[in-house]
Amino acid sequence: MVSGGNVLLAGCRPEIAAGPDGCILATGARARTVAGRDALVLGLRGLAWPGLGDSHLHLEALALGRLGVDLSGARSREEALERVHRRARSLPSDAWLLGRGWYNDQWRAPGFPDRHDLDRAAAGRAVLLHRADGHSAWLSTAALRAAGITAGTSDPEGGVIDRGRDGGPTGILRESAIALVAPAVPEIPAVAYDGALLAALRDLARLGLTSVQSFDGPRSFASLQRLHAARRLPLRVTHHLPVAQLGEAERMGVRSGLGDDMLRVWGVKGFLDGSVGSRTAQMLDGSGVEVMPQDELEDAVRRCARAGLNICLHAIGDRAVRRALDALLPLSGARPDWRPRLEHAQFVHPDDAPRFRAGGVIASMQPIHAVTDRPLTDAEWPKQAAHAHAWKALKRAGAILAFGTDAPVESADPLACLHAATTWRREVGWHPEQALSQREALSAYTVGAAFSAGLERKLGRLAAGYLCDVTVVDSGRVTATIVGGRLVVGG
Repeated sequence: MVSGGNVLLAGCRPEIAAGPDGCILATGARARTVAGRDALVLGLRGLAWPGLGDSHLHLEALALGRLGVDLSGARSREEALERVHRRARSLPSDAWLLGRGWYNDQWRAPGFPDRHDLDRAAAGRAVLLHRADGHSAWLSTAALRAAGITAGTSDPEGGVIDRGRDGGPTGILRESAIALVAPAVPEIPAVAYDGALLAALRDLARLGLTSVQSFDGPRSFASLQRLHAARRLPLRVTHHLPVAQLGEAERMGVRSGLGDDMLRVWGVKGFLDGSVGSRTAQMLDGSGVEVMPQDELEDAVRRCARAGLNICLHAIGDRAVRRALDALLPLSGARPDWRPRLEHAQFVHPDDAPRFRAGGVIASMQPIHAVTDRPLTDAEWPKQAAHAHAWKALKRAGAILAFGTDAPVESADPLACLHAATTWRREVGWHPEQALSQREALSAYTVGAAFSAGLERKLGRLAAGYLCDVTVVDSGRVTATIVGGRLVVGG
């Protein structure tokens, strides 16, 4: 793009002038008057939106999806197994086959699969395949053996090992039980991982995203740091630590906001329950799995508040949402930068909607989940469906909404997510009273996303002094992505 001098983005509504520091100098009619002689004029067509920010996705899973087998979109168990078979043939006999994306509820026979199918498809190799939602995993016999999981292995706290009639593992692990296999999986070389992660980031930029918030472990953060040091990050990344690293963060004095405008640390994520697809969302009707007990939850919240770290709580079921609010409300206003968040909040009892505002709790939600989960919600929780994905109810109750996609659980396409939050509900007639206006939905992808990461004074608006992050949309598609005044995608 340009080094030194100003950058002028012309042909947009409004026009925007940005300085060499990547910040906006002026918008509208003043843009041309402040630009210097060495300004670069870009003839971009369409509407200029504040850069779209995905408030919740998983970069590690996106990277690993490029290194393994992708089962997303498979319409049957047989199709998924055929993909496994083709991928296995290209691997040494002692290599692990990794992958993700299977979604049995979309299969013609929607029951959960077992290890014997994988044993045949992968010719006895060790196989680990994460379900699309990340809350269940499908393992082969060799993978179970490598992890030491047998009929005598007890279910870990907050997890389930599915068992057959003989008491032996079927090959399906749910929630925290998935962690049992992690030590046995070979490490991926840093060069290969960095390349896959960079490719995933570039894909996100092509979708119009200028910033993302990722919930991953240390491997992903280490890779992001290497890419950042090499000045290769195409967009801004806010990293959230897993609650398992809270002790290390406390000892090192890590606080929310550590880093710079391209790569920073903000929150600590804890899981309260599971997911809709894995039937582990914790509901007020007594169903689901309690992944984090209440005493541990309350302890984690207090520790984060003391340490200067924000907390992000995965809570999908209405019981998990209520437990999270119970733990957070006593600490309302604990610090000036205290921004507690509930991730997903797919089921919110009407009595709990006003409690978001009362506790200053951000609703970090993914409207695209409603499209996928609607059939299962109607089938499994018909009485709760009216307050599922309750975007409008939360907005009316004064909650701050921050939108994302949970990619790769769903597509990272922000335009698809915006459509889900607005016209889709009205088109299909599924509790259309929860649909948002276009302005409200776009605000959750810009202003709300920035606020949820403590960046509301830098991102989310096209105004003087803000970073020049712009998503250009024309005829319903992204035509350019600009980060800090630098053209990343388009022209």
